[in-house]
Amino acid sequence: MTDDVTRLQAAGRALRTAAPHRLAATVREVLCGPYGAENADFLIGDYGLKVLQPVSATADPAQAVPVHGSAAGRAFGAQQPFVLEDDDGRAWMHLPVTVRGDRLGVLSVTLPPGARPEADMAELVELAQILGHEVSVAERDTDVYRQARRRERLTLAAEMQWQLLPARSSAGPEYALGAQLEPAYAIFGDNFDWTVSADRLLLYVTDGMGEGMDASLLTSLGINALRNARRAGIPIADQAALADQAVYAQYRGEAHLSVLLVDLELPSGRVRVVDAGSPRMLRLRDGAVTPVSLDAQLPLGMFEGTDYTAQEFRLRPGDRLLFVSDGVHAVAAPGGEQYGERALARAFTATRLLPAADVPAAVLRELSGHRGRPEPDDDALVVCLDWFGKQPTGA
Repeated sequence: MTDDVTRLQAAGRALRTAAPHRLAATVREVLCGPYGAENADFLIGDYGLKVLQPVSATADPAQAVPVHGSAAGRAFGAQQPFVLEDDDGRAWMHLPVTVRGDRLGVLSVTLPPGARPEADMAELVELAQILGHEVSVAERDTDVYRQARRRERLTLAAEMQWQLLPARSSAGPEYALGAQLEPAYAIFGDNFDWTVSADRLLLYVTDGMGEGMDASLLTSLGINALRNARRAGIPIADQAALADQAVYAQYRGEAHLSVLLVDLELPSGRVRVVDAGSPRMLRLRDGAVTPVSLDAQLPLGMFEGTDYTAQEFRLRPGDRLLFVSDGVHAVAAPGGEQYGERALARAFTATRLLPAADVPAAVLRELSGHRGRPEPDDDALVVCLDWFGKQPTGA
């Protein structure tokens, strides 16, 4: 046991001291050395969450594996290790690389015949977690991991939007959260942002007016104004008012930003919401989907000096909330029929058994079928939030 602990400690130290761009190479060296693996690859999820791509300077895009229908994808989706063995005893272990609920990718390890995957399972799971933490830190100093996420080139507007975003999923004892944008490589106006403290989760779902760079610049201003107000510690209604002033000062009413601001008290489930525009919210409770009725207020930046009011409601343990932009609820089928709340409720119900992190992509796939073509005409944003209730301490 002492040797095992020392081996894991040495592996962790090797990753912590590696150059930021060499984490994939370092984890391969560690696994092919002390752990006796034949090979190891770090695969990272692309921006569209369609494939897992190898992180390597010499990686071939043809080596990417689909998130759906592959062994590595199964580990990524289930967030559980997945092991395959052949008749010769060779084993392939696929381990999720995740940081505080944010799904980064998969560590795929090939073990030689005769190795016992179960003997090293706990250590390798922990090593994959260490890798995830180090990648999150290393991204401050290198573009390697952001480049590896790309199946194709991002538009400049999309580059700006992805730089604004937090993680695409997050989880804690009281909640789980997931979000996804389409078209991933050409998004321009829709955005989401969140922050978590000891007892609160604040979430913004935004839909910027316009197209291309104009929409991206507008959303960037709005998000940073909201963050500035939030970090000053003021309530969400005042956050909306201050961001409204910032947008109006820049655009003088010629452009505006639709936003839904949500403040969730994690221990109690009390929610305060400011509805300032087009994003919609639905609730799944006890198998039934209902729209959350809110008083519509003006989008940010329409007029000078707009006042905002927060409304309040409570969640029950097990409640799930779905937030969508107008690129989801207002999208039209080839015959002109809008997707609407009824179809959205069906898609929401159909995903009830999925974890929150998987729901947005599943809803967007359903939306693609309604639209009748793969690429949307407008941005589409889906955010899913589960609230589990206050968890017992010491459990």
